[in-house]
Amino acid sequence: MTKPDNITANTSDMAPVLADPIGMEVFCNRLLSITEDMNNTLVRASFSTNIKERKDCSVALFDAAGRLVAQGTQIPLHLGSLDGAMGAILRTFPVAGIREGDVFICNDPYLADGSHLPDINIVTPVFWEGVLRFFAANIAHHSDVGGAVPGSIAGGLKSIFEEGIRIPACRIARNGETDEDMLRLICANTRDPEERVLDLRVQMATNRRGAAAVQGLIRQMGLDAVLRSVDDVIAYTRRRLLNRIAELQQGSYTFRSDLDDDGMGGDPVPIQVTLTVRHDNLHFDFEGSGKQARGAMNLPFNALRACVYYAVKALLDPDLAPNAGLFDPITLSAPVGTITNPEHPAAVGARSITAQKVAGAIFGAFRGLLPPEKTMASSNDCCPAIVFSGRWRERAGHFVYLETLGGGAGARFDNDGMDAVHVHMTNTSNLPVEALENEYPLLMDEYAMIQDSGGVGRTRGGMAIAKQIRAVGPGIVFSARSDSHTVGVAAGVDGGGDGRRARLIRNFGTPEEEELFSKTANIALAPGDSVRIETPGGGGYGAPALRSRARIERDLADGKISAEAARAAYGEPPVTPR
Repeated sequence: MTKPDNITANTSDMAPVLADPIGMEVFCNRLLSITEDMNNTLVRASFSTNIKERKDCSVALFDAAGRLVAQGTQIPLHLGSLDGAMGAILRTFPVAGIREGDVFICNDPYLADGSHLPDINIVTPVFWEGVLRFFAANIAHHSDVGGAVPGSIAGGLKSIFEEGIRIPACRIARNGETDEDMLRLICANTRDPEERVLDLRVQMATNRRGAAAVQGLIRQMGLDAVLRSVDDVIAYTRRRLLNRIAELQQGSYTFRSDLDDDGMGGDPVPIQVTLTVRHDNLHFDFEGSGKQARGAMNLPFNALRACVYYAVKALLDPDLAPNAGLFDPITLSAPVGTITNPEHPAAVGARSITAQKVAGAIFGAFRGLLPPEKTMASSNDCCPAIVFSGRWRERAGHFVYLETLGGGAGARFDNDGMDAVHVHMTNTSNLPVEALENEYPLLMDEYAMIQDSGGVGRTRGGMAIAKQIRAVGPGIVFSARSDSHTVGVAAGVDGGGDGRRARLIRNFGTPEEEELFSKTANIALAPGDSVRIETPGGGGYGAPALRSRARIERDLADGKISAEAARAAYGEPPVTPR
């Protein structure tokens, strides 16, 4: 349990001083236990590998006014989708018209403030003694929602209409009865209707479990105590973040990162942020970022908000509770028609790559503000994704296997970067080899960390991932979205080296070897064909000459660096230990 910050009673933007700070902290953790149970239910009961194995989902609780009260710990990028979906539902359905037993669904970035179409939100009102008091919500990334390509995402898609079925804020259940016609309509527009309908039913059941837990909490504590505690938790989060902001040096700080292209080749696309610190506010301005992408790299504004909230929480106060109090001291702006605030009907499916670059740019802007011991080199900032699709072997329909991959994390002041991890906005697990080969007509040729991929330095950047998968059946189609193959790079800091760039190779190590464009789609694979993706490594921190002999020798023994690379980076003999 973290020690609550002191809160004074004379702060104009605050509720009165907390009567019971320890009780408030206990209550906050009780809310998080409800969301954790919801999350576990969603993962364990789902049918698709993307949810049950990779945990590409999140859950949350909102109050009757639509304020975020608590969110599960899964995917930072979902913070914007869930909050946006809640707002869209309340704009579409006035509170007076919401009834017990209703369930709402939406996914559209433009019509319902979503993130991209595969992320489907389910929101369920929670009543107490006939009055709406809370909402239970969850979001899950469905492996396919129709559209031009399996997986519904490709860097080269040109509009939202190519990316799958669009769902504005709608009721999918009334008075406890699911609208089976609507459910059938949604699922029929996907490549695996059976899997979609099963996962959507699990999402609805997850919210019922969350609603029952909230009602149990009210029954135990009393409604007034619960509502008062919710206000306290949100007010405390706001004040705690204001305390962190007040500790910062006021001024403006700018940083730029780059995408290789806009999804369809061409010139690099800048991602630029200017952070302005005032005594009671952080403002993030994305003026200077590239124009709206021709392809699907565009980042909807609500997803941009999620990137900002995540970065502030991670850098200033990682233990800060994710609720509406986090939002209040933060403002942001982005010109309409740019890659960080696209206009309808721009494609947005591959927005996670841009989100990673945005988060990395914000981390870079904070380097001018935070002390060296709290900064880090750039991470892989990419989130590559691979998609294989074909016919199921044992039932009708098509499978869609989707996986996003990690890479190297940036080195920190006193520690090497983590190897082979997701960073920033994504936090999914890998799909175990056994599950992949059991579920799909695919074989894993190699799954490994890449030697010499982390940037050198006093502390080393994290290592990248190599994953090579072979088609063993006919009719397999492959797509990918990645970046940092040609321009983007995980930059080192304070003299540290850059991380290794990414690669995508068909039939690696054979006479037919071919390097593919980072955002390729609908590549037909014959039985025996393979695809290998190599993700980016993390940047190093500090001059390589300052790395200790012990750390170099440990890297050599572990195979993280080759003898040749060690000699080139660190000289001979290695330097004096720290």
